Amino acid sequence: TTTGINAVTNGDKYYGYLTRFWTTTNKAPDEIYQTGLSEVKRIRGIMDSVKNAVGFKEDLNAFFNYMRTDQRFMPYKTAKEVLDATQAILTRIEPNVKKMFTLVPKSKFEIRQTEAFRAASASAEYIPGTADGSRPGIYYIPIVDATKYNITGGMESTFLHEAIPGHHFQVSLQQENKLLPKFRRYGWYGAYGEGWALYCESLGKELGVYTDPYQYMGALGDEIHRAIRLVVDVAMHTGKMTREDAVKYMMDNEAISEEGAIAEIERYMAIPGQALSYKIGALKIRELRDKYAKELGNKFSIAAYHDEFLKDGCTQLEITEKKMDTWAERLKQR
Repeated sequence: TTTGINAVTNGDKYYGYLTRFWTTTNKAPDEIYQTGLSEVKRIRGIMDSVKNAVGFKEDLNAFFNYMRTDQRFMPYKTAKEVLDATQAILTRIEPNVKKMFTLVPKSKFEIRQTEAFRAASASAEYIPGTADGSRPGIYYIPIVDATKYNITGGMESTFLHEAIPGHHFQVSLQQENKLLPKFRRYGWYGAYGEGWALYCESLGKELGVYTDPYQYMGALGDEIHRAIRLVVDVAMHTGKMTREDAVKYMMDNEAISEEGAIAEIERYMAIPGQALSYKIGALKIRELRDKYAKELGNKFSIAAYHDEFLKDGCTQLEITEKKMDTWAERLKQR
């Protein structure tokens, strides 16, 4: 009968603990909520500018519906065409990946269609390879009906997140690092790991994708989805929103069906705080990148920044920041 964890005894204190647990920071829930509101507003502004640039005259929700339903955004006839288009994303980004990363995994990487028995309920996902190289890292794409596969659903951004340079680079490099104890080689902190993958989505233009405005809208849709989580997760668990308020807020601000919004909102109700980790992590990684670029000037290298961030594997964001500050100080003194 209630929406948030604040309804149980000591629920407010427990939610404060969960925000620290999932974000690995000391950010208070209200600070996270305000960040979410600000990010939703910022991303909607960019979406509006893209909508206007392509000459669409109606409002954003009408534009979302147009992209979701118009046949021009479903150009494929076979699963092979979808897989080939995904392989083409990798081909396009590879030259720029080499400029932005010098530390790369030894693990092999493959793109595969999700098996038919689980495709209907699956999302695009990355399954890590083995540390000994006996199995590659695999990016699985569920294709139930290729003729309904929509390219504006974040096709490029999802690849950057789940595959390269997102989860494949981060997880593989961590597993391969034998200098780490095993609990670190196979450990996980969502704010670091999912934060990294979401940050990788923001690299699209630098990596040579998001050149098509509709694909870029798909990427912005993925980004605003994570920003919305900051708003609704905190709001539901601190008494600012009911379940129904949260479903409406999500549907008002992104291209999602009611069924999809309900599934998302009930996930956040059931696992308080977990959904905060993605955007908080990505914002911290971008904040540190911008800070060091400003402080170091011509001593700053984006490849060196990425390599240093990844080389020691998943840690809490506060520990990661201290490590990165030490790295920047060393560079300043050279």
